[in-house]
Amino acid sequence: MTATETITVGAAAATRASLWRAELAETARLAAPMALIQLGQVAMMTTDLALIGRLGDAALAAAALAHTVLFAAFTIGMGLVSAVAPLAAQAYGAREPRMVRRALRVGLWAAFMLSVPVTLVQFWGADILIALGQAPEAAVLAGRYLNGMAWAILPAWVFIALRNFMGAVNRPEPALWITLVAIPVNAALAYVLIYGGLGLPALDLVGAGLATALVDVGMCAAAIWIAYTRRPFKKYRVLGRVWRPDWALLAKLVAIGLPISGALLLEYGLFAAAALLMGRISTSAVAAHQIALQVAAILYMVPFGIALAASVRVGQAVGRRDAVATRRAGFVALGLGVGFMALMTLIVALTRHTIPLAFLGSEAPQSGETVALAATLLVLGASFFITDGAQTVAGGALRGLNDTRVPLLFSGVSFWAVGFVSSYWLAFPMGLGAIGVWIGLSLGTAVYAVLLVWRFHLLTARHYLPAVPGAG
Repeated sequence: MTATETITVGAAAATRASLWRAELAETARLAAPMALIQLGQVAMMTTDLALIGRLGDAALAAAALAHTVLFAAFTIGMGLVSAVAPLAAQAYGAREPRMVRRALRVGLWAAFMLSVPVTLVQFWGADILIALGQAPEAAVLAGRYLNGMAWAILPAWVFIALRNFMGAVNRPEPALWITLVAIPVNAALAYVLIYGGLGLPALDLVGAGLATALVDVGMCAAAIWIAYTRRPFKKYRVLGRVWRPDWALLAKLVAIGLPISGALLLEYGLFAAAALLMGRISTSAVAAHQIALQVAAILYMVPFGIALAASVRVGQAVGRRDAVATRRAGFVALGLGVGFMALMTLIVALTRHTIPLAFLGSEAPQSGETVALAATLLVLGASFFITDGAQTVAGGALRGLNDTRVPLLFSGVSFWAVGFVSSYWLAFPMGLGAIGVWIGLSLGTAVYAVLLVWRFHLLTARHYLPAVPGAG
């Protein structure tokens, strides 16, 4: 190799390295506010449950039942409005501002059309729970909570659609500011409506649901105002011709979004089934499982934010028709997510005996068995946390490619054919109990992560780029 060739190769390597560093910086810049938004949502939910808990165990159990009904219905629409992100990001990358607006518009249309039946279903929540075999007293209390929460569905979906639009044009910060303001407002409003104050009567569980709904309406209104009046969103005229049907793009949104909903429901169903398996083992197993799962849920919010950023970065590269950048964006996000979860896993492992005490509080001295089992499950979570982060980010990268149907198939195989079957077999026939359940969960999540990463590698290695509606 001549000196000139050596210099050329070195310059090319330096250029590639700088491109990877730049991609890492952009992904982190997008992911940070998106992850903080998710953590803000967790903070609001935790505040609500803490306030409801002061009403007694029956009220807290009813709230948990109500969330079961609400989440199953809410996830359907959440998947649809999540599809706004890749469609808008692809249009942004293709420099098609009208298509950015159209992507948001069909997301809003989907939210409005679906919200009518989904909201109405919540008012029959008590009947649904009784039909599912729940105690009538608990079901009636859960129904009271749903009577208030039902009104939160539409504004929550609209806020998610607007948040995805903001992220797609590289400006997710306003959605974070709105969320940060909403956290203390939600706490104050929930306290007043649950327990009474400022001349208002105590509305207990109905008040808790109404507080959430009112805060979601406020967040939605603030996001609409910012998107319509503030730069750089103003130029997209997000409410322009919002009444105009766009059936072709709406069909594409549904084709991308419904499989996202399906995969989320399959994953949620696995963890609900795991809780039922724990109930067959012991009360300590249920409590330890909930502690470990809550830790996993909090940690999950960061890779979920990175996954949202991955959808945007991959989608923007698709819009530019840059296959190399598409592949780079996905793998940079994947490395960021796995790296973060590896660090968190180490911290959790080192503090595994302390973490359960934060949940059990003064009850900890009488709950030695639960503390010990929770500590063991948190150590077993070492593989689960990392693979959960990997599957989340890889799924986000695939959404940037509009690839959601095959991941839906993967989720069914991974979570149920592998995850649930192995959890049951290890827990009962093999006699491992709660430890077996968590090994099964880890196996299912690991298989899903491997399949999704393999899928993204396969598509981007052959420079696959989906068609961008309206481009060209």
